[in-house]
Amino acid sequence: MLSDDNSAPQFAPPARPRAAESRFQRVKVSILGRYMLADRREFPCQVLEMSPGDAVVIAPVPGIDGERVIAYLDHLGRIEGSILKQVDGGFLMDIAASPRKRDKMAAQLTWLANKDLLNLPEDRRHERVVPDIRHSSVVLDDGRRYNCKIIDISLSGAAIELDVRPAMGTPITIGRMRARVVRHFQNGVAVEFASTQEMLNVVQQNLRMN
Repeated sequence: MLSDDNSAPQFAPPARPRAAESRFQRVKVSILGRYMLADRREFPCQVLEMSPGDAVVIAPVPGIDGERVIAYLDHLGRIEGSILKQVDGGFLMDIAASPRKRDKMAAQLTWLANKDLLNLPEDRRHERVVPDIRHSSVVLDDGRRYNCKIIDISLSGAAIELDVRPAMGTPITIGRMRARVVRHFQNGVAVEFASTQEMLNVVQQNLRMN
């Protein structure tokens, strides 16, 4: 059985078995969870690579090709699909999801892949979630406006995909929220709100594009 730690077994990542899945780009992650096979047996697991379309799962019991799998993963919740092929130490599964759920999963995976870069003090105090509506706009103090996509939010800040990189400490307005830039990462910036909020649904409403 897998122990509930973050050590990753050595394995060779499999090639994608179907051309249709090539539109999804896997990212390296370390996500713990549990999975259930078709006979309803449950086991612990660890996901080492994942995209919105498939996942490499390290598992004590690999199941058989085509078998239905339901998994509950930290940060991501429930996913379901079927086993595509066995790999050393586990299996590769596809993920059945609606386009909206895939979009949300892509944002969650982006955050998980970049979480070390976004590990700000306020991230540890407040849970970060992916908002339902992710498109917004950023306005700089000189009036320049840029469209952005929200990766995740917390009561004290947000991570956003943005084509420009305002300098650290730059004050901005995102939606109706005043904030300042506190970190750069590959596809955007992390911002800290001018004041900590009390409810995530209020944060989400105020971040919507004006």
